[in-house]
Amino acid sequence: MWIRPIPKAVSQQYPIITQSPPPYLHNSVKRTITKARLSAMEAAGSDSDGREFKNAQEMWREQIGDEGDDPKKIQWYREGVAYWEGVEASVDGVLGGFGQVNDADIKGSEAFLNSLLHERFGDGGRNQHLVALDCGSGIGRITKNLLIRYFNEVDLLEPVSHFLDAARENLSQEHFVASDVHKATNFYCVPLQEFTPEAGRYNVIWIQWCIGHLTDDDFISFFKRAKVGLKPGGFFILKENIARNGFVLDNEDRSITRSDLYFKDLFRQCGLHLYKMKDQKGLPEELFAVKMYALTTEVPKKVHKTRSKVQANRPGIIK
Repeated sequence: MWIRPIPKAVSQQYPIITQSPPPYLHNSVKRTITKARLSAMEAAGSDSDGREFKNAQEMWREQIGDEGDDPKKIQWYREGVAYWEGVEASVDGVLGGFGQVNDADIKGSEAFLNSLLHERFGDGGRNQHLVALDCGSGIGRITKNLLIRYFNEVDLLEPVSHFLDAARENLSQEHFVASDVHKATNFYCVPLQEFTPEAGRYNVIWIQWCIGHLTDDDFISFFKRAKVGLKPGGFFILKENIARNGFVLDNEDRSITRSDLYFKDLFRQCGLHLYKMKDQKGLPEELFAVKMYALTTEVPKKVHKTRSKVQANRPGIIK
């Protein structure tokens, strides 16, 4: 599901729900908007062929059956992995043919990560042994270009075996200048929905362009299990495509692009708190907007919000 253009069949012209009601609105209007925000998962959505769904429940019922029918759910995940098994193990391959966005993606991620390390660890973590988990690591693109420079150890989690083989090769001493104090340690060929981390191992769990493959129930259960893997003061970074409203189901790779409000509803159900969020800049207009979320298990003393305008969170329209 990684990086994706907005499907041409999807207009995403649903009404925009404001993030917070302006103070001048009448109380009844504020209550209406608040109720709409709480019903994010009830918003209409569509698939990559332009078919519309009344809400996420209708879509999931069709895709995985009532209460997550096992055979249909297994098929959902099997087809998602099968799609990526047919993709070349290269930067261009894992980025869906948009390999040119790699530099902008890493630059945006590094700025976000850097600010978080300084805010959360004071000295930026320089005097600590930092460990990260790279979820949906693919060929090790993010580990190699970013995480291994900030963390003493990085574990990679990836369900597609030939991607993980490429990651081992890309991060080997023959192809990459690593060191004893900054290295890729473990390579797990396990899907997110089946993974449980070692307790208290990670300072940061990084999840990028892969969570869309999980059903809502598995999204919630994954984060609840993954919380155990965080060290005290540790946090999640989730970086994902954002639908303008509701959701967009990708029929090709079996994934769902959720809206910002949809994500926040799921975060609440996971028992996670939004510490900071930021929009990714510098991506082509035909791609979905991308957001970065820093999530903590404890209530943050101060919620850090992006300074970008609402427009920055709207996917561009293909011309």
